[in-house]
Amino acid sequence: MATVAAEMRTQGLDVINFSVGEPDFNTPEHIIKAGKKAMDQGYTKYTAGPGMIEFRQAICEKLNKENGIAYGIQDILVSNGEKQSLYTACQALFGAGDEVMILRPYWVSFPEFVRLADAEPLLVDTIAENNFEPDFDDLQSKINPNVRGIIINSPSNPTGGVWGKKALLKLLRIAKENEWVIISDECYERLVYDGEFISTEKLNRENNINATVVTCLSLSKTYAMTGWRIGYTAGPRDIIKAMSKLQGQATSCANSIGQKAGIEALSGNQNCVEEMKIAFKKRRDLMVGLLNGLPNVTCFMPGGAFYAFPDFSSYLNKRGDGKVLKDTFDISEYILNSVSVVTVPGDGFGAPGHIRFSYATSTSVIEKGIEQVGAALYNII
Repeated sequence: MATVAAEMRTQGLDVINFSVGEPDFNTPEHIIKAGKKAMDQGYTKYTAGPGMIEFRQAICEKLNKENGIAYGIQDILVSNGEKQSLYTACQALFGAGDEVMILRPYWVSFPEFVRLADAEPLLVDTIAENNFEPDFDDLQSKINPNVRGIIINSPSNPTGGVWGKKALLKLLRIAKENEWVIISDECYERLVYDGEFISTEKLNRENNINATVVTCLSLSKTYAMTGWRIGYTAGPRDIIKAMSKLQGQATSCANSIGQKAGIEALSGNQNCVEEMKIAFKKRRDLMVGLLNGLPNVTCFMPGGAFYAFPDFSSYLNKRGDGKVLKDTFDISEYILNSVSVVTVPGDGFGAPGHIRFSYATSTSVIEKGIEQVGAALYNII
């Protein structure tokens, strides 16, 4: 979809892009200045493989202050974006013959991380009307001796769903009982609009469950630093040590300039985060309202991230521009070709019938884009 959209732009067409998975804001100025200063001061060399000590210390202070979890610097691994953190965790923890539970809808890379570790993803259903929390009946029915772990993501990409404490606690207890590792992707932790975010590991410790939790986080979404490629993992020391060894052979250390900028991001003024959050919430409310105004489309209010995940299943197997729309790939392609609006098919996330819309764009673009989607739907018969 992104490739087709880029080709359309080269032809001079005005394309509206609802596919973006990153903030449309620039990195805040004080963080950029920290990166420039790092270069001027010569921080352009390799760092320690697990990350600069001062950056890992800043991460520990952040986790203690914001997440309520105490870690030492040896419990932290800095990576080239959180995507590497998640990939390396799977490489360190899983192998041939293992199965790893993944909740669907899922971020498209989760099953591939597992397969690249020679393990097999085991897909578990969620309940859309309940913030896409796990369907625990389905989860319980799929427990078997080969399961070694579970990957969770709250707030979620693609749904924007934020799980409640009750669901997380239930999952923690199941994981402990079955000796699973929980890999908790919390990259959207600061983008929660209704209520407060709570880390899985904090609940784990507060309730003395003692499950094994590996938490993966990122500077990308919180501080609009996607291109800086800085993510990190916090977890049991033996797992972090194993991940560090693997990462050392793959990519050595993370970007030195990005790490110095990351210290400023975590330790500096946080007003920028709140300003972006306020803007995203306003856009969320606008987009979800407009999506629910489209004929035969329903969209639950997402609690976090910057995605809406409406249900377009009523348009499946109908005809658009003379073609039968068999799945959401067809629907998204039809919308793109007919009104030049880019969306992301839910089938790619394991969610047939749904389409992902990102509201990491301006309110004027949201209004225009959803109006054009409505015009496209009008012509489906």
